[in-house]
Amino acid sequence: MADKVVLAYSGGLDTSVAVTWIQENYGLDVITLTIDVGNEKDFTAVKEKALKVGAIKALVADVKQSFVDYFIFPALQANALYEGQYPLATALSRPLMAKLLVDTAQEEGATAVAHGCTGKGNDQVRFDVGINTLAPDLRIIAPAREWGMTREETIAYAQKHNIPVPITVSSPYSIDECLWGKAIECGVLEDPWVEPPEDAFTWTKSADQTPDKPTYVEIGFVKGIPVSLDGRPMNGIDLIMELNEIAGNHGIGRIDHIENRVVGIKSREIYEAPAATVLLQAHRALEAMTLSKDQLRFKEKVTLEYSDMVYNGLWFSALNRDLSAYIISSQRSVTGTVRMKLFKTSASVAGRKSPRSLYNLGLATYDKGDQFDQSAALGFIHLWGLSAKNQAQVQILADVEGPLSIMAHREQEENEA
Repeated sequence: MADKVVLAYSGGLDTSVAVTWIQENYGLDVITLTIDVGNEKDFTAVKEKALKVGAIKALVADVKQSFVDYFIFPALQANALYEGQYPLATALSRPLMAKLLVDTAQEEGATAVAHGCTGKGNDQVRFDVGINTLAPDLRIIAPAREWGMTREETIAYAQKHNIPVPITVSSPYSIDECLWGKAIECGVLEDPWVEPPEDAFTWTKSADQTPDKPTYVEIGFVKGIPVSLDGRPMNGIDLIMELNEIAGNHGIGRIDHIENRVVGIKSREIYEAPAATVLLQAHRALEAMTLSKDQLRFKEKVTLEYSDMVYNGLWFSALNRDLSAYIISSQRSVTGTVRMKLFKTSASVAGRKSPRSLYNLGLATYDKGDQFDQSAALGFIHLWGLSAKNQAQVQILADVEGPLSIMAHREQEENEA
């Protein structure tokens, strides 16, 4: 009996070809594991396809709830956006998949695991680092990193071996989907000067196809977690799916990003993330109302570190635990409701309220009921500016050129440049 390998199987081009390729080149029996993170509707067809192309067993794991509870919502609490644009949909799913690959390999007595990642992508890092962290004795096989075939050659290999794939040379997009977003790569999208064609998008409408009237949605949060939509209590899966549909109908969530990959190259990435776009904006608006200035400023630093950590494939690290501890603590008072206006590719905050709000109308208003003691401002200003005043008198104003020396210095640098 041949040794077994568990292959993370999506049913796409690379993983479909990988079943046959692994058998030919490694002589291993292939068990496919298809992981449901909101990326497929017909898993019966995926299983049948896996068996048809040569797998000895085809498994499907529905982990949508775990994905939402332990990956998506913690990232939402962190306001995680890689380089300020990418909501990390694919990156968040990979450590969960790595854990399931390891668990399945141990259950099935497999000596190896495999994935369909290429040698220039980020996912190989996320899978390999996660697997090596959790089960360093497991062998990792990455056919698309090893076989050296171009996209066209991989399609030709599939055709030669009668492997059905949903990709042709004329429609070569590589797609990765989950509840939190869709990544679209390859083909004409590799040219950053070319506008993405409409056929690349399936979750969002173009601006000219969106409704002529806005839609308002009210999102209820408890400790930074969305728990209701328009007053209806909802679990995370249903809430995200419904928001994906509503916001996508208004063309919200298209992202065109020149991204710095872990492996050191820049790539042009196209994403659709309607629900993520709306929820991240709403969550930030609620935080602005319920966190102090110092908390918000420090959390921006944590957000940057957290986003990089997830993107770089270091989910199973002490750093994740440490950053998450602060994030969880910061969400104690992030409870309330945010009203979002969705219209013509734009999501904007239309209102927000919270029982834990730090916004005090009595202090903020200029109208009747003003409780702010304006007479206290004079003493505050004196103390606030004391350090700057002292330094100016001792150092800046004592210079021959005075305060204008700063401007003159900048002009000199600009002229030299």
